[in-house]
Amino acid sequence: MNRGFSMRKITGKKSAMIIIAIMFCSTWVQGQTKLTIQKALEIAETNSPQLRKSRMNLERFEENLFAQKASLKSKFSLDLSPIEYNNNRVFDSRLSEWYTNESFNTGGSFKIAQPILLTDGTISLVNSFGWQDSKSSVNDLTNQSFNNNLYLELSQPIFTYNTRKMALKEIELDYENAYINHALQLLNTEMQITNQFYAVYTAQNNLLISKEELKNAQQSHEIIQNKVDADLAARDELFQADLNLSTAVSSVDNRQVSLENTKDKLKQTLGMDIDEDIFIIAGIEINEVTVNIDKAISHGLDSRLELRQKEIEQENLAFAMIKTRAIDEFKGNVALSFGLVGDNEKFSDIYDTPTKNPRVSIRFSVPIFDWGERKARIKAQEIAQDISNLDFEEERIDITLSIRQVCRSIKNLYSQIQIADQNVENAQLTYDLNQERYRNGDLTGMQMNDFQNQLSNAKIAHSQSKINYKVEILNLKILSLYDFESDQPIVPMAKLDIYKKKK
Repeated sequence: MNRGFSMRKITGKKSAMIIIAIMFCSTWVQGQTKLTIQKALEIAETNSPQLRKSRMNLERFEENLFAQKASLKSKFSLDLSPIEYNNNRVFDSRLSEWYTNESFNTGGSFKIAQPILLTDGTISLVNSFGWQDSKSSVNDLTNQSFNNNLYLELSQPIFTYNTRKMALKEIELDYENAYINHALQLLNTEMQITNQFYAVYTAQNNLLISKEELKNAQQSHEIIQNKVDADLAARDELFQADLNLSTAVSSVDNRQVSLENTKDKLKQTLGMDIDEDIFIIAGIEINEVTVNIDKAISHGLDSRLELRQKEIEQENLAFAMIKTRAIDEFKGNVALSFGLVGDNEKFSDIYDTPTKNPRVSIRFSVPIFDWGERKARIKAQEIAQDISNLDFEEERIDITLSIRQVCRSIKNLYSQIQIADQNVENAQLTYDLNQERYRNGDLTGMQMNDFQNQLSNAKIAHSQSKINYKVEILNLKILSLYDFESDQPIVPMAKLDIYKKKK
């Protein structure tokens, strides 16, 4: 009698606990932010930390490119020397005596320098103006005068590579590479968010399945409780029902925890407030997608941005080879200038008797012996180029193999969905039939729990098979840059072009 009372008391507590859990689970959607896959991607484009970082990196290289192009325009500079005073003791070798020179100068220089991109030279227009007051102890000579030097100067490197052209091209390649990296980050983020989005959806679905298990466990517990009370079943069947019910409650708790963890990961990737609660809305409609494997491979090899990155790497290595060959090379520089120099005590008469000052300078740098340094560096650079060529071919093979594997997987996954459909239908029919047998006392609680697990596993596998198919279709789109669902190519740069126009 006491044991029966105790069992009823325990059962009452469990029933109350189950009712509270069901009430909690039925209201958990309230106050949550509803999130579709499209909305998640839109949030990520603005808030995702990874996308923001790659966008800032793109902007950094864009500013570097702007600065490099600006450096090719005319530069205006003004150097001023307001005060310069000297009192020096100087030896005059002509008179073989020492004398003192005291001078006070003020002046400045204005310069316009124009780089020449075509030849890597620089042409400059310079005007230097000044005034001086000079005194010498030799015969007490003094001089106070204005002076001006106006000249045109050309400096031109010869027998070497064009450093300005190369620097501009290198920065343009860096900018293009950053552009490609951002486009790839968009694709990778789409894949990452899709996986995490469906992970949350799976966790939600699993939680609903656990709730259904809990509801069925509660019904089974009530059935066996009534039978035990009517002495139609052994009490050990009630013990098993208690265990099944406790397991169902624990399963709900565990899957609730798993759901919250997957939500946090998704919110972190999206750049959302981690305290904001979300609810995933995903209508997974499966339509068989016809995939042309040859078309997928061809479009992938023609369009994949990673291949363009390999080409950029090869171009940078070619530039590095030019720089390496320039180590200790024979090179020279030609400098030409022509101008007028004038000086006078009166400012207005500076150019009364001007002096022409043409200048021509040619210099050469001739290497003699470097102990094999240049040759070794060139050989090392050639090996680096060979490695880059191998990487390029390996990348093409990897792209081809990846697309082929995904195309095969898509066909197989669609077959798995059909099998999973049939499996769920069979598991449901089996559970319904054995539920009636359980009511009639032909099955034990442990056997009924096995059928419940079979049904739950079939539903989970069915949901996962559809998600796997959707994700693999997206994977093919990213690998081939072709959307076979809508039968149109994917242009990752298009989003960036739209972004730049808005900016």
